[in-house]
Amino acid sequence: MTTDQTRGEVEGRDTGETASHWWHRDHPTSVALAGFFTGMLSVTIVPGAYAGILRLLFRYDTAERLFPYVLVMLVVPLCLVLVPRTRRFGQFMFIGMVLTTLVVLCVASLVLYFMVRSQG
Repeated sequence: MTTDQTRGEVEGRDTGETASHWWHRDHPTSVALAGFFTGMLSVTIVPGAYAGILRLLFRYDTAERLFPYVLVMLVVPLCLVLVPRTRRFGQFMFIGMVLTTLVVLCVASLVLYFMVRSQG
């Protein structure tokens, strides 16, 4: 890459690369947003898909015994944080996982509280 190409990319001139490529490559919040939403989706989708696959492949008692192994997915952000190139993505993935879990637990506890209170 020549100096003119680099200068053109910084100034926003068209150097053959699309604008969306610049956004995903250089914008400081794209990695953070991608990591956060990946963490959010991994907490919501992975356990459900894992439970469904276990239930299809095994009897209920075996699937119930194997379900705690879904916690292995918590190792993914840890591995990402250890590698310098993916550290920021891994940090925000972990933040997305923790915040999503907290929101789900808070909403579930409030719903349970109001259901019990309305029945009593």
